[in-house]
Parts: sequence; structure tokens; C-alpha cells
Amino acid sequence: MKIPVFVSCPTTLSETQQASKKLILDLLDGLELEPRAVGVSDFATQFPLREVTVLARHCSGGIILGFERFRIEKGIRKYSTKDPEEVKGLGFPTPWNQIEAGILFSSGLPLLVFKEPGIDGGIFDLGVSDVFLHEMPKSDHNKSQISSVFLKWQADVRKHYYEYCFK
Repeated sequence: MKIPVFVSCPTTLSETQQASKKLILDLLDGLELEPRAVGVSDFATQFPLREVTVLARHCSGGIILGFERFRIEKGIRKYSTKDPEEVKGLGFPTPWNQIEAGILFSSGLPLLVFKEPGIDGGIFDLGVSDVFLHEMPKSDHNKSQISSVFLKWQADVRKHYYEYCFK
């Protein structure tokens, strides 16, 4: 039986993003871990935030995939303050990454956080949590590098699973 892990990821991705996601899901499969996500493996019967919370309770780990979903070519940060700052080329992940990461973190689940270059804010900021931020893998040649990260994380996932099941 595979151990369920929550995967926070947008549903619509570019080809490059889809390849990164596939690499990560293949690693999960090789470790006998089952990716779970609202709207993908589990479908909502109630409001989405409740479904995320319920699903998180049935998982023993979480992965946050910070793909760029929205881009601002030019804008002003801290608009209408005394310290406005002009910004260019900012990318943002889906807000659900932040919500789901908060739920998973507050549940005490082992987390892995991946982000595309240029993604920051919230869970993607250094020092916000005890979770190390990883660059999004781009191809199979990165597979060996992230395999060791997955091995360490999955040990924590298994520990959580077996401690939770046998309380």
C-alpha cells in the first residue's frame, strides 16, 4: 500500500512545468508514495478549503510545487506608501500553494518545497519556515540530485505514517 502525500500544484502547466511535475511524481511512485490533490485524485463535495484540510489530515507528507502562474512585467510594490518600489518581471505561484503549505505546515507534516526561479513570497521566502527551498528540477539529469532529497524526506513521511497509524 502506498503512503499518501499531499501535492500542491496548479492543474494547468506549460510543457516544461509538466515535465518537472512528472519527474517529481515519478520519484514519488518509485518510493511507493501516492500523490494526492484536491481536483486531481480527490474531488470536492464541499467547499475547497475544507476539502484541502480534510485531505491533509489523511496524508503523511506534503510537496509544494511553486510554478509561475501569473506574471507582472512592470508594476509598483508598496503602492500608495512612502516607499514605493518599481518592479519588473515578477512571477507569482498559485495562491493555493500558500494556503496548502500553511495547512500542511500547521499539521506538522514533513514538507518538500520546490520553486521556479523568480518565485518568492510566503512559503517561498528563505527563513519563513524550517523547510529548505529547492529549485524546480528541469529534466532527468537533475533526477539523481533530488533523489537524495526525496530519500531523506520520505524517511520522515514514513515515520509520520507509522506513528500516526499505530497511536
